[in-house]
Amino acid sequence: MQRLKVRMQIVRKILDKLEPHFIDNGKLSNFYPIYEAADTFLFTTAEDTQNGPHIRDAVDMKRIMFFVIIAMLPALFFGIYNVGYQKDSSGAMLDTFLLGLPIVLPIILVTYIVGGFWEVIFAIVRKHEINEGFLVTGMLIPLVMPPTIPLWMVAVGTSFGIVIGKEIFGGTGYNIFNPALVARAFIFFAYPASISGDNVWRVDGISQATPLLKASSEQGFKALDLLVANYNWHDMFYGFIPGSIGETSVLAILLGALFLIITGIGSWRIMLGTLIGMICTAYLTNILGEAINSENPMLYLPAHYHFVMGGFAFGMVFMATDPVSAAQTDKGRWIYGFLIGFMCVIIRSINPAYPEGMMLGILFANAFSPLIDYYVMKSHIRKRTRRFAA
Repeated sequence: MQRLKVRMQIVRKILDKLEPHFIDNGKLSNFYPIYEAADTFLFTTAEDTQNGPHIRDAVDMKRIMFFVIIAMLPALFFGIYNVGYQKDSSGAMLDTFLLGLPIVLPIILVTYIVGGFWEVIFAIVRKHEINEGFLVTGMLIPLVMPPTIPLWMVAVGTSFGIVIGKEIFGGTGYNIFNPALVARAFIFFAYPASISGDNVWRVDGISQATPLLKASSEQGFKALDLLVANYNWHDMFYGFIPGSIGETSVLAILLGALFLIITGIGSWRIMLGTLIGMICTAYLTNILGEAINSENPMLYLPAHYHFVMGGFAFGMVFMATDPVSAAQTDKGRWIYGFLIGFMCVIIRSINPAYPEGMMLGILFANAFSPLIDYYVMKSHIRKRTRRFAA
């Protein structure tokens, strides 16, 4: 501990010595955002807030982002292991993990390099600090991608998500939609064959369908009848199935959810509202399927299978709770979450061309979150006005 303290003091002295070159009229003043990012990454800022409102809190924005990264680590580590497991399930745990690492790591590196490039460019042009939000976005994008996605598509999708999904609105804190989902949506609609379909999970030339694709593959059958020969609920809960890197293990995702709830970083109201919305809508689609004797297999999929399939759990925990694009009021968070769960099941069940509905469900709710908060606030104002009048 003492050695670490001494080393950090040395780093502090080096940064203090470099600072004059980056501030005021220093020869490197145009690159101040890079210096500021390194300084605040390593040390808590010494700056005082000059204008209200003043909030005293030991956790600043960078630390919040680190907490979210920590919450995603179980899903990331299991995702790496599962990629190796899908390729060769006969090896030891460490060997299987190391088998998946060379496949997943380049995707993460490309995302951070390309996204970091755009963050630095916009910070220099706008002359503001580098936004911390990309720490999380840069991890979310790889986790919602299949492991076989070409790296150049990751670069293009990341560029679209950062520039069009966030920076044109003003950067972190101003974006309407979740940038990671914007990146995934761009790749899905621009290069659908590389992110959906039977050929996405091609391991050593063997094509594997994800559970959602299998469940929706044949009309005239019920979803569980199509699944039973290939997957069971426990495999999908633990994550030993083909799918996007970070979305397969519901258990790992729930560990991250628990961490976010305990630390107060993630909204439990949004998570629970999304779960309730999914359960209620799945129950209604089950009744509808039986009532009309539909040949659509997804209408018969029960709620507990919706929960463990596709990106529902991952989206509920890490995407829907995005503090920028989600609803901000407590009541609004319940409505916002319920809307996501509702839209996810409706898209999965009604649209045969798109069995995964979580991405579009969250983006749809992102668009309506300001409106939800507006009417919640109007409702509060009306209630207070009546109370004051009485």
